[in-house]
Amino acid sequence: MKKIILKNLFNRRLIHRSLYLLGLLTLSFTGTISAKEYSILNVSYDVSRELYKDINVAFSDYWLKKTGDKVTIQQSHDGSSKQAAAVIAGLEADVVTMNQETDIDKIATKGLISKNWLTRFPDNSAPYTSTTVFLVRKGNPKNIKDWDDLIKADNAVILSNPKTSGNARYSYLAAWGYALRKSGSEEKAREFITQLFKHVPVLNTGGRAATNTFIQNNTGDVLLTFENEAFLIAKDLGADKFDVIVPSTSIEADHPVAIINPVVDKKGTQKVAEAYLGFLWTDTGQEIIAKHHYRPRNPEILARHADQFAHLELFSINDIIPGGWPAAQRTHFADGGIFDQIYSQ
Repeated sequence: MKKIILKNLFNRRLIHRSLYLLGLLTLSFTGTISAKEYSILNVSYDVSRELYKDINVAFSDYWLKKTGDKVTIQQSHDGSSKQAAAVIAGLEADVVTMNQETDIDKIATKGLISKNWLTRFPDNSAPYTSTTVFLVRKGNPKNIKDWDDLIKADNAVILSNPKTSGNARYSYLAAWGYALRKSGSEEKAREFITQLFKHVPVLNTGGRAATNTFIQNNTGDVLLTFENEAFLIAKDLGADKFDVIVPSTSIEADHPVAIINPVVDKKGTQKVAEAYLGFLWTDTGQEIIAKHHYRPRNPEILARHADQFAHLELFSINDIIPGGWPAAQRTHFADGGIFDQIYSQ
């Protein structure tokens, strides 16, 4: 009788253990089924490739740990305005990470981005800033130190096309702002810009293409580009080839971000896209931003990396163009605007 009881007890324990293991397997299987995989596309400007490669890895890891879901972020890079046009034409971006408001506004006018996109995230939806500096050949053989030096003698200046590149629009407006603030005259500023573009032998569509013209094709004496791009070149290609020259003053360049509503609604990626852009304001995101020589919004992280950023007087677009970016686009960069007028001379 005792043997029968022990045998039944053993059988019950065996059944219980089997059911427990089956439960674990079921939970594991259910967890696998419930875990989701997402793929989103970040359409960005030309010189942000390296930044977002690191951001994407960090965010994917963060999202997996937080939710158990996998997310893959695809990247697309070209001149900022060219990218905006591609999104309008049907490129299915979940998010755009541009380098100025006007390109996002263009997309918003087509109903693809909320009209109040500037207030959707902190800091007017711009998680970091940059500015325009100069990159010259090692030893600075042309002795280029400030904006006036760009138009001296036979200096050749390399920058991208302001019609297609936000990087170039900032370079243009940095030069305009320097001349305007120095002379107090829009006429003098226009004369300076006219002279500057007489020293530009070629206009590439984006900032990275202009970089390649300067460093690979060995064309030009000075490259005008974002601070992060200049220091990236100097770091990666070696300080024995190039020097970064910081002018006395330059423009503060906001880099805003936005969500493409119809795409995230169609794909069901709204939550992921929102978190991805929000991640840029986290301490981890801001540290990665600083690592790539962009200026983070977090003042503590900016102060921690202060020694890697150029010290110069910065002005905003509103300081030099009444009406800000809408007015600048309309007056300077629209078809028939000041840039078209001076470049056709």
